[in-house]
Amino acid sequence: MSLSSPTATWDTIQDVFYRKEDIYTMSWSIKDLSDYVVCAGKNGGPIAIIRDENKVLLSSRHSGKPKIQIYTSSGLPISTIPWELGTPALMHLTTTSLVVLAHSGIYRVYDLSNSSSSTSASTSTSTYKQYSLGLGEDEGVLGAKAYEEGMVILTNGLEFLEVRGWAGGRGVPLKSSGLIEPPTSWALLPPDISPTGHIQLIISTSSTIVTLDTLERIDQKINRGPFSNISISPNGKFLALITTSKYDRRLWVVSSDFGRNLSEVDLNQLHPSEIPEVIGCEWCGDNAIALSWEGRVVVVGPGGESLAWDYPPSVCIVGEIDGLRIISSSTCEFVQKVPDATLAVFSPGSSNPAAILYDALDHFERKSPKADESIRSIRPDLGNAVDTCIEAAGREIEVTWQRKLLKAAQFGRAFLDLYNPNDFVTMAQTLKVLNAVRYYEIGIPITYEQYMASSSSTLILHLISRNLHLLALRISQFLNLRPDPVLSHWASAKIIRSSQKGVDPSDRGLGDDESICKAIVDKFEKEGERGVSYAEIARKAWENGRARLATMLLDHEPRAAEQVPLLLQMKEEKIALEKAVDSGDTDLVYQVLLHLRSTLSPGDFFHILDDSISPKLKPAVNLLQVYARQADRGLLRDFYYQDDRRTESGCLEMEEASQQVYAEDRLDDLKKAAKAFGESKERQFESKMADDAHRLLLLQQTYEKELDHKFTFSGLSANAFIHKLLLEGFTKRAERVRSDWRVPDKRFWWIKLRALAERKDWEGLEAFAKSKKSPIGYEPFVTHLLSLTPPQPTHAASFVPRCDPRQRADLYVRCGDWGRAAESAKERNDRSKLDELKRRAPNGIAQREVDEVIRRVGK
Repeated sequence: MSLSSPTATWDTIQDVFYRKEDIYTMSWSIKDLSDYVVCAGKNGGPIAIIRDENKVLLSSRHSGKPKIQIYTSSGLPISTIPWELGTPALMHLTTTSLVVLAHSGIYRVYDLSNSSSSTSASTSTSTYKQYSLGLGEDEGVLGAKAYEEGMVILTNGLEFLEVRGWAGGRGVPLKSSGLIEPPTSWALLPPDISPTGHIQLIISTSSTIVTLDTLERIDQKINRGPFSNISISPNGKFLALITTSKYDRRLWVVSSDFGRNLSEVDLNQLHPSEIPEVIGCEWCGDNAIALSWEGRVVVVGPGGESLAWDYPPSVCIVGEIDGLRIISSSTCEFVQKVPDATLAVFSPGSSNPAAILYDALDHFERKSPKADESIRSIRPDLGNAVDTCIEAAGREIEVTWQRKLLKAAQFGRAFLDLYNPNDFVTMAQTLKVLNAVRYYEIGIPITYEQYMASSSSTLILHLISRNLHLLALRISQFLNLRPDPVLSHWASAKIIRSSQKGVDPSDRGLGDDESICKAIVDKFEKEGERGVSYAEIARKAWENGRARLATMLLDHEPRAAEQVPLLLQMKEEKIALEKAVDSGDTDLVYQVLLHLRSTLSPGDFFHILDDSISPKLKPAVNLLQVYARQADRGLLRDFYYQDDRRTESGCLEMEEASQQVYAEDRLDDLKKAAKAFGESKERQFESKMADDAHRLLLLQQTYEKELDHKFTFSGLSANAFIHKLLLEGFTKRAERVRSDWRVPDKRFWWIKLRALAERKDWEGLEAFAKSKKSPIGYEPFVTHLLSLTPPQPTHAASFVPRCDPRQRADLYVRCGDWGRAAESAKERNDRSKLDELKRRAPNGIAQREVDEVIRRVGK
């Protein structure tokens, strides 16, 4: 058959060309869509239908339990979902899920990739997450509208609730609606096209329009209502409203802020008899309004002119950003305003350079000299002509016209000296992708505008949500996208399918886990890139009861930060700690340690940390000690005790004792330290020192009590204790401490010398010096008295005669007694010292005293 002209499907509304193209012949066996509640996804998405239980059954073909059936846009079955909660208040298809809301306030989010095929047995199941809006027993759902990232519910109490996201969030009340009866219609303006950046509701009441959001309620003072239908244009700038009157039913188009009245059409003129109630009202792009009733579709232009088609017995229309999808029991068609680029090339009698370039290619293929003439005529605009042909190719669904337009662009490029081919290459790649997903068995009739608006990543998500992993992978590789999402979803789906065989995991056998792990690893290494996360797949395996498979997969995960959290969740604490240590990441090790500390009993926790069993964990043990020393001394004490580290326990108790404020607590810590050291044969000396410290502190406490706490001795060392006792005049007690702690004589003499000098007890100091021969000599008496503030040279000089004769002269000089210094040198017949003293003596009395001694020596 010869291919019809691209203009064969064109028609006009007020000199504006529209085209209706057949996309698919439906494969399903559905005869009448009016028996069903129908929901279709945007951008060529799937179709979900469920029998409408509010309608009377006329045949037995609808018997049986209600099921939601999901089809492609070509009518091929995707999955079947059991549904037992009555006719849904809302069905909404996102890119990857189906959301179904019951009138009771319960809603389910179905993962389409895990839903069972419609060809499976009747016992098929599907994966979903169920949530509740938390409505009261007497409150239910009256209506609902959804957008990609949430929905708004109208309750039986005539109030609106917003649910953000599909993760089970509770409904957030909007501003009070003020309604006393259900609205005749209402529409939702999503955040992405709302001028305020958050959702807005447009509500038709008895005679006016109310706009509502979380902050305010505004009455638009519209007296033309009520309206049976409210439809918002894809760009959010225009509203289409239909009045409810049977005899004066009108279509009113106005700006979304109600500031501009754009058009008004009498709908009674569109139907030969009384127009029935409009069932569907959707925008055909941003240019025209599509209405549907009783199997008839009418596209209405701004001036009231229209195009009409019949689809007995019923039809469903789906508004898209660039057109209208018409779904009937037999066909899927697409209506849109003819794109400007397509119009420029194919419009009859077009003189656009792109049309001339397209004709030049035809002349060239027929070897006509007119080809050169045509190229010469558009030479100044040849670059724009090439761009227009490329753009027009993207807007064509038929592959033949795509090729011809791209070939025309390629032909024109040959006559250009400088032309960037990126647009041409990108368009060719994009069309290859679009043609692949538009294929009948895939059934995604996405247009170029829809593809550009939603991105290639969204299309990949759509494909993997239908388990079309191979196609998604090839498209990702073709477009130089990372294959990680596709491979991860494929591996998760493979694990889920292998876990749904009805076999107990304990009876499945080891080879099953090993074969699945090998298949996943081989696929990732062959098709993936570095950075593919095995941890995500391992988590899916663990959630499906495949703990061994999860562990095997985690062994291939190169990033410890991804391995560790799942291992902890799987109760593989020791492996998780080893992985954290191997990573060298201190923060990760601490994360594991703190998790184990909070979840395990002390015995199990310390057993894992036994580095004698697992030497690899020694760094973790060291980090634990560092942390516990700073933040949790009790943990450190328990660890030392559990690990039989007596020396470390003793050191810790000594450190704790040094930091205690109260003496009773310090005594307790010292006792524990002595006991800990005593349990080690190599630490007997440390044990005795701790015990001595304990006895000393106990004695200090005793003395404080005996002295009515007028003095404080606690915490002093033995030397300081003796010094303070002597300083306060408690000589006998000081002697006892000296005896009990066997303080050497030399040290005791030093302590007593300083104490008596500090007390300025010169008589006591003299008596002490005469008590017996000093073990430290008497020079320290002199030097210490001279070091006092102020110095005591007179008292110091009294101890010089007891010093070594060879040092006396210098000591007298230090005391400032030059005469006695000279006398001391004279007594030793030290002439050289006398001469030295004469040279050093200051003028005055000192000089005369030295001279007098020297004079006597001369006689």
